[in-house]
Amino acid sequence: MNAAPGTVADATGNWVDTIAPAWLRPYLRLARLDRPIGSWLLLLPCWWSAALAAVAAHARAPSLAHLVLFCIGAFAMRGAGCTWNDIVDRDLDRAVERTRSRPIPSGQVSVAQAALFLVLQALVGFAVLIGFNGFTVALGIASLAIVAVYPFMKRVTYWPQIVLGLAFSWGALMGWAGAFGRLDWPALLLYAGSISWVIGYDTIYAHQDREDDALIGIKSTALLFGERTKPMLALFYGVAVVLIAAAGYLAHAGIVFTIGVLAFAAHLAWQIVRLDIADPDNCLAVFKSDRDAGLILFAGLVLDAALRNVI
Repeated sequence: MNAAPGTVADATGNWVDTIAPAWLRPYLRLARLDRPIGSWLLLLPCWWSAALAAVAAHARAPSLAHLVLFCIGAFAMRGAGCTWNDIVDRDLDRAVERTRSRPIPSGQVSVAQAALFLVLQALVGFAVLIGFNGFTVALGIASLAIVAVYPFMKRVTYWPQIVLGLAFSWGALMGWAGAFGRLDWPALLLYAGSISWVIGYDTIYAHQDREDDALIGIKSTALLFGERTKPMLALFYGVAVVLIAAAGYLAHAGIVFTIGVLAFAAHLAWQIVRLDIADPDNCLAVFKSDRDAGLILFAGLVLDAALRNVI
């Protein structure tokens, strides 16, 4: 997988390569704006939580202002997290074919420039965060500890996906906190279910690099599970569905939410059937389809809130 000069091997031909000014492209790549799937996967638990809070509050819909703030914040903080990850992993990235063309290991951006860009993105995230109540602000700041340690986990444990799940699922707490100024069992169950979902989809993603990872000593659930990946995915995706369904039950969600959960479960089952861990392109395509799974669940929650206030 060879990248043309100034591009990234696993993300070419996108709007960053073709439209963005040349001087800005390395920074957009650091923020992964050429690959927005990660921002979607960070955003969706936020939207789930906001919609679940609307269901619990018997509101017609989640707060539009909160949905917009979460969208801006997810893109800013995912970019900040990826920039931090690239700073920490710059030497490892040089040893992996898929990542050696990233801006820092390829010399497009210096570590100092990346650090400054990280601060700017974090400031955008903080500006979004202060639009919420004080409890939510404190909760959002608390997530930074998890984000900070995540890049180091792949060096010490075969379960870095758990730490990623803790970070990428944090929004499942934030939407509820933004609505109520506290945390309750539905939000905590949604958070736990989202963590299990993240472990599943990031295991799929990690299968793209498992050969390089094994050579340089990087650990992941993809290496740990190996040929047992599909049954382990069934386990984690199954746990995710049960916990998310329980969150909806405690929030007094109705039949439309139940249909949404079943559709979400069917999509996850389809992923397992379709997955070929020996084909990196297949792994990437299946991983990206988790955005659709998340949107299905969000639609079920939104429609449940809207229709229960009409019928």
